[in-house]
Amino acid sequence: MAKLFYLSGLTAALLLAGCQAVNTTSGGAVGVERKQYMFSMLSSSELNQMYAQSYQQTLSEAQQKGVLDKNSTNARRVDAIAKRLIAQTPVFRPDAAQWAWEAHVIDSDELNANCGPGGKIIVFSGLIDKLKLTDDELAAVMGHEVAHALREHSREAMSKAYGVQMANQIGSVLGVGQAGLGVANAGVEYLMTLPNSRSNENEADLIGLELSARAGYNPNAAISLWKKMEQAGGGAPPEFMSTHPSSTSRIAALEAAIPKVMPFYEQAKGQR
Repeated sequence: MAKLFYLSGLTAALLLAGCQAVNTTSGGAVGVERKQYMFSMLSSSELNQMYAQSYQQTLSEAQQKGVLDKNSTNARRVDAIAKRLIAQTPVFRPDAAQWAWEAHVIDSDELNANCGPGGKIIVFSGLIDKLKLTDDELAAVMGHEVAHALREHSREAMSKAYGVQMANQIGSVLGVGQAGLGVANAGVEYLMTLPNSRSNENEADLIGLELSARAGYNPNAAISLWKKMEQAGGGAPPEFMSTHPSSTSRIAALEAAIPKVMPFYEQAKGQR
């Protein structure tokens, strides 16, 4: 057991030594100020380039299958909302204005959307159609995904993955058996990956809320969005074991933040 504690401590020390403490965005009115630890040998530009290649491959495959939607009402809605959200991203990080943003719709029953590193957005039509999303609700989910990209949560997760890899390598050197390594890996995951993943989801909720409000979309739609998601998702695992906050705590956090961003919505609405 002492060897496992030593392993966990050494892994954490090596991980921190190979990482740089950064804050990828300004806090905004919602106050997201958490320091992030990024592996120094994995730059933002490298990850953006890698993801852009994967994104183009996904689009190409969708095109070949005839499911890349470019002309429907959904596609036009996503394009319009994306442009308004993207225009607000420099509030949180000025360099986002130079990103090669893209937004596409793929015809699929999947209830999902994402925005990868560098601003590559995909929305699956099932999310819009099955949940019957309004523009405000669609802006809420897209703003959430854009926030993940702004905060570079993918690069942060990859940086943490190096910690697990180091644990395996160090454990082998120290003679810790496979059972011991399993315990160590579980400890690294729950102590490092899952809590921060929940934190990442909370950050995306808050920054996405402010982005959509600044873009002129009603922030209250975030509440109706997650209620719809909850109804569609059915049962969920306990919050402690999940990378996503429970619907109850997520909605409570959003409700607490809405008064902070409502003035931006009122101002944007008055300018439209």
